[in-house]
Amino acid sequence: MENKKVPNDRALRARVKRLGNLLGEVLKEQAGDRVFNAVEQLRQGYIRLHRREDPKLRKRLARFIDALPQDDLVLVIRAFNTYFSLVNIAEEEFQHLQRRRLLQRSEALWVGSFEETFRALQQQGIHSGQLQYLLGQIRYLPVFTAHPTESKRRTVLHGLRRIFLTSKMLDDPSLSQEEENDVLRQLKAQIQILWETEEVRSNRPQVQDEVENGLFYFRDSLFNAVPMCYHAARRAVRRVYGNPNVDIPAFIRFGSWIGGDRDGNPNVTAAITGWALRTQSMEVLREYQRRLADLYQLLGHSSRFCAVSPVLLASLERDADDFPELAEWVNQRFPSEPYRRKLRYMMTRLDLRLRQLENGQILNEAAGPGYSSASEFLEDLLLVRDSLRGHRDHYIAEHDVQNLVWLLETFGFHLAALDIRQESTVHGQTIAELFRDVAGFANYLEQPEEQRLLTLAEALRRPGCLVTETPELSPLAAETCAMFRCIAQLRREVSPEAFGSYVISMTHEASHILEVLLLAKEFGLAGWSREGLYSEIAVTPLFETIHDLERMEAVMSRLLDDPVYAEILRSQGNLQEVMLGYSDSCKDGGILSSSWSLYQAQIRLAELADRRRIQIRVFHGRGGSVGRGGGPTYEAIMAQPPDTVRGQIKITEQGEVLSFKYANLETAVYELTVGVAGLIRASVGLVRRVELDRPDYLQVMSELVEIGEAVYRDLTEHTPGFMDYFYEATPLNEIAHMNIGSRPSHRHRGDRSMASIRAIPWVFAWAQSRHVLPAWYGLGSALARWRGDDPDRLNTLRDMAKHWPFFRALLGNISMAMAKTHLDLAREYAGLPQDQECAQKIFAKIRAEYELSLAELLTALDLPAPLADNPTLAFSLQRRNVYMEPLNHIQLALLRRYRNEDTPQEFRETWLDPLLRTINAIAAGQRNTG
Repeated sequence: MENKKVPNDRALRARVKRLGNLLGEVLKEQAGDRVFNAVEQLRQGYIRLHRREDPKLRKRLARFIDALPQDDLVLVIRAFNTYFSLVNIAEEEFQHLQRRRLLQRSEALWVGSFEETFRALQQQGIHSGQLQYLLGQIRYLPVFTAHPTESKRRTVLHGLRRIFLTSKMLDDPSLSQEEENDVLRQLKAQIQILWETEEVRSNRPQVQDEVENGLFYFRDSLFNAVPMCYHAARRAVRRVYGNPNVDIPAFIRFGSWIGGDRDGNPNVTAAITGWALRTQSMEVLREYQRRLADLYQLLGHSSRFCAVSPVLLASLERDADDFPELAEWVNQRFPSEPYRRKLRYMMTRLDLRLRQLENGQILNEAAGPGYSSASEFLEDLLLVRDSLRGHRDHYIAEHDVQNLVWLLETFGFHLAALDIRQESTVHGQTIAELFRDVAGFANYLEQPEEQRLLTLAEALRRPGCLVTETPELSPLAAETCAMFRCIAQLRREVSPEAFGSYVISMTHEASHILEVLLLAKEFGLAGWSREGLYSEIAVTPLFETIHDLERMEAVMSRLLDDPVYAEILRSQGNLQEVMLGYSDSCKDGGILSSSWSLYQAQIRLAELADRRRIQIRVFHGRGGSVGRGGGPTYEAIMAQPPDTVRGQIKITEQGEVLSFKYANLETAVYELTVGVAGLIRASVGLVRRVELDRPDYLQVMSELVEIGEAVYRDLTEHTPGFMDYFYEATPLNEIAHMNIGSRPSHRHRGDRSMASIRAIPWVFAWAQSRHVLPAWYGLGSALARWRGDDPDRLNTLRDMAKHWPFFRALLGNISMAMAKTHLDLAREYAGLPQDQECAQKIFAKIRAEYELSLAELLTALDLPAPLADNPTLAFSLQRRNVYMEPLNHIQLALLRRYRNEDTPQEFRETWLDPLLRTINAIAAGQRNTG
């Protein structure tokens, strides 16, 4: 086994070295010897320090940084940033190559591949019929968000994609030396373009920019990755089960918050939401146009040589009635080519649909013969596919046509279902204003919860609208009403599937859900039908803080007890979505308490679903970093409580996670595959009985959490000066200047409280200063105090780490976070606060917990060093740490200059640009910003 790892490691090192050398050549040519030598002096100096501490050398490097002119400093920062981008490419491309080699050798595939998953199911006794049922039940729902954590411009993403593709060419063993040299010249040219591209946004992105950024991933990878994922599943089923009759349904759906997330972002208006949905729809329709044009060129079959299905021929007669002028032309142009005639009609219908959408027309029967729904388009596609099958053109039917069928089933006419998110108090305020003259609502905001529920239920039962003329409203209430009008219009204009859920952040009471439904009713989105009460929008409560997670069961029980809500839920197939927020719960109570509260919440939701005989889909609000629920997708899904993932899982994909997962086609296929594979394995309870968690493990975890949360709260809530330390020992305020998102970093400007700071900048700032505190603090005290000197308790912890997927994943993620922590550097940041006596006490407290946590973590995992069981990741982080250290020291120097109030403001401002570049570069090195 060791012999296999060495050449793999060497190959990766060689690729990193080659890319680094090409960057060095570009740096010399474009920036000059002085900048190149500065980079080399820093690079080699800190490499030597990593090998052996040398105080004199460390001081020389610090003086060297201080003496660098501003222009040179900017170029040095850019050089390290570019290097990290190239390292990321090398690692991503290497991992893809490793997977390709396994496929070529027909060896056992990686954990999380479809083949490994299906073999595991087969070994559990699951036959092909059960597998077919399981595949029909699953829905994997990644939701793209625009949280402000992506620091790369779209132009840079395009450049990185070109470098990735060019670098891949070097893996071709048939390349001659001359061809390889030509590829290297291409690669150098692409690196030079990247070097010459501005990586920092000059302006804060608007919501429209964020929508365009989101569309980049669909256009550049996902439209191809999705059918490739389905094909991979089909091949794996046939290899493992040998059954060609197992059908692969379209089990992936995409969601989005970009243009719909209104919570704390005043830039997201109803007009923006409408524009975002139309833009999404036009993007996917144009993709269908391109694919239809390809089929049009391909399917030149003559009816003289193949038997086209009678059903398809009959459809041509209906098409001719709808398009008499076109019929005359296609009959003359393609008299014996029925597929081309059919496809020309289909292209025309799709073109009409697109033009009507571009003109803002609502599609209905009077709008002409354009496709009024995705299902109409699908019917025509299936006619073509089934006809091809009928005369044994199986390959074309199962690939070229089936790819488009899968795309349509996945993306519809809307591309991604847009969730709307708003904070709970907004709806109560809107109702109080909108219905102030309606009986029962005069003092709505003063009503206790029970009275509110009665008032809302009675209003929902009343037929028709409650107000005939809208009263004068505050801007907030008026915009909220405009949002509901927008939802009603866009459901008609784009698709009934255009919107996903209406997510209510900070859900504290059952009335918060009924408030949204009453507003929906007022604007024609809910009401009465022959079957009873209904709602066209599904409402998703979001539980975020530790306190809210603890109260979740009581709130949901009260909601489901309400007969009005129960009737509405029945109209939606008894599917209730509940969102769990990882970010705020971790900021609130620490990593142990957050992880455990979320785990228990899912168990309680599953029990609630069983008692009520409904289905509950959990929506996981995860971020990219461990402090916000991040970590490998497959392990995260497998670490959910047994028999709680019942076929459907919805997960936010935030900020930089989008580019890491979906910027490159090859990685996008892998990420979708491991997500779906994890979902399939976690949902096995749908077809067989699964073993539940051991009660003794649950009890131990409960006791660990109690200790860990108390220790975390002691630091964050009861340590004098802690919040001042956070603001001054991290670049938090400077992060707010970065143009990486349209959403403000604080709920209330100028408020230095835990409640005001958002979870993303909370994690981002701690990561920049190398504390990475939210991802590990409290672990050491919890493990040490619980086990004491009892060897039996230590063995229990080791058994839990070995046999309990939840505990193993938790410790694995914390281990990764601790490997990114650099307390010697953090100590330098601790020197920034004005009150040094207080700051040093706080840092000493943090350092003591870190050292204890590291020791206890390694003891529990029985490892000699963090990530010793994952050498590939350990090597990657070690390589990055060496190159991030000079950036952190540069950032520290710039923070001191920028914050020095003894110097003129205009002089201080000159250091902001290079300072922001260090934030960008360190984020690239860590591969997560929040």
